[in-house]
Amino acid sequence: MSQHAPTPAPTGTRRLATLGLAAGGAALFWVLDLPLPFLFGPMSACLIAALLGAPLRGTGPVSKAARTILGVAVGASVTPEVLGQLPAMAASVAFVPLYVIVIGAIGVPYFRKVCGFDMATSYYAAMPGGLQDMVVFGQEAGADVRALSLIHATRVLVIVTVVPFLLVHLFDRPLTQPIGAPASDLPLQQMALMAVAALVGWKGGERIGLFGATIIGPLLLTAALSLAGLIDQRPPREAILAAQFFIGIGIGVGYVGVTLHELRKDVLAGVVYVLILAVLAFVVTEIVVLAGFATPVEGFLSFAPGGQAEMTVLAIVAGADLGFIVVHHLTRIILVITGAPIVAAVLRLRRRE
Repeated sequence: MSQHAPTPAPTGTRRLATLGLAAGGAALFWVLDLPLPFLFGPMSACLIAALLGAPLRGTGPVSKAARTILGVAVGASVTPEVLGQLPAMAASVAFVPLYVIVIGAIGVPYFRKVCGFDMATSYYAAMPGGLQDMVVFGQEAGADVRALSLIHATRVLVIVTVVPFLLVHLFDRPLTQPIGAPASDLPLQQMALMAVAALVGWKGGERIGLFGATIIGPLLLTAALSLAGLIDQRPPREAILAAQFFIGIGIGVGYVGVTLHELRKDVLAGVVYVLILAVLAFVVTEIVVLAGFATPVEGFLSFAPGGQAEMTVLAIVAGADLGFIVVHHLTRIILVITGAPIVAAVLRLRRRE
C-alpha cells in the first residue's frame, strides 16, 4: 500500500493556530507578570513551536498594518520642539556613518572568512539594515536568501531579548512607562486622523517605492499632521499593544522550518555577530555619552542595531526620547538602504546565473 505525505493544513487554519498560540503566550506572560507580555509572550511561544517543527504561518497584511501603528506613534512625536532640537542631535548623528562603515569592515570578513559564506551572502548579512530589504538586495546579488533571513532574524531576536534586560539592570530604567492613553480617552477625530495617516502613508509609500513603507510612510504623513497641529496624541494603548503582539509573532515564525544544520551554521553565525555588534554599539555609545552628545539610555537605544519597529517599541516602554532615537535609526537605515547597492555594484556582486 502506497504511503502518502500528510496534506498540509490550509493557510487560514495555520494562521488561526498561530494566532491562538501567540495569544496563549501573551496570556501566560501576563499572568506570570513577565516583562512586555504582548511582545515576548507571542515571540517566545511562536519561536519554541517553530523550533519544534510546528507549521506556523505569519499573519501577512495584518502584520504589516500593525507596523503602521508604530509609524504613527513616531510621527506623532515629531513636534516643532523636536525639530528645534535637530541641530543639537547633529553631533551624535555624525557618528552613524562611521558606525555603519566599521560594522561592514568587521562583519563582511567575519561572515566570509570565519563562517564560510559566499561574498554576496557575507556582504548583505553584515549590513545592519531591515530584514526584508537586505534579503531582497541579497537575492538580486545571488546570495543565500534562507541564510540571510535566519541571520537577520537572529539579530533582531537577540537584540529584542537582551536590550530590555540591559535597560532594567544596567541603566536602571524600568519598562513601565505608559505607552499611550486608552482608546476611550482619545477624541474620535484624533483616532480617525491617525487611521487615515496609517493607511494612506502605508499604501502611498508602497506606490512610490518608499523603503520601509509600512513604518516610514505613516511616520512622514503623521509628522506633517503633527507639525500642522492636527494630531497631538499618540495612538491608543490598545493599538500599540496590538503592534507588539504581531511583531512578536513575526520574529517567532521567522524560524519555521529551520534545520539542525541551519541552527549550527546560520543561526549560530547570527548570534556571534550580534555579540560583535554589541561591543561596537557599546563603544560608540560610550564615546557619544562621554562627549555629552546624548544621555546613556538615549545613546544606547540610538546605536543598538535592531529593527525600526522593535526599537520604537522599546523606546516607548522605556520612556526614552523617541524623536532622538528615531532620527539615529532612520539615518542608519537610509545609509544602508541607499549605500548597500552602490557598494555591492562596486564590489561587482551580481546574481549567479
